[in-house]
Amino acid sequence: QVQLVESGGGLVQAGGSLRLSCAASGLTFRRYAIGWFRQAPGKEREFVAAISWNGGSISNADSVKGRFTISRDNAENTVYLQMNSLKPEDSAVYYCAAGLRIRDYPGSWDYWGQGTQVTVSS
Repeated sequence: QVQLVESGGGLVQAGGSLRLSCAASGLTFRRYAIGWFRQAPGKEREFVAAISWNGGSISNADSVKGRFTISRDNAENTVYLQMNSLKPEDSAVYYCAAGLRIRDYPGSWDYWGQGTQVTVSS
C-alpha cells in the first residue's frame, strides 16, 4: 500500500532551521506531485509548498516564501522541505501529501503521511 513517512521535525529556537523529509513507497513516485501542509492546534490544515513530479513547477505559500525550500530526489523517492528563519507561528504538525496535480486545497490530494511535529520557541 502507499506510505508517506515524514521525518525531521523537532524543537528549534526562532531563527533556526530544520529539514523535513517525506519518504514515499507503494506508488510510482515520479508520477506524483508532492505537497507539504501544516496544521496548528485549533486551526485548519494549510498549504505550505508543493513540487511537481519532475521538480519543474514549485508553489509556495506567501507565509513561507523566501524561507522554505522544497526539493525532491526521484531516485530516493523522497521530498525535502528546508525550513530556515523559523518563527513561532510556523509551529504545527507538518504533513506531506501525494497527488497528480499541485493544488493548495487539502481535499485534492490522494495520499497523506502521519505528520511530524515542528515546534519553534521564541
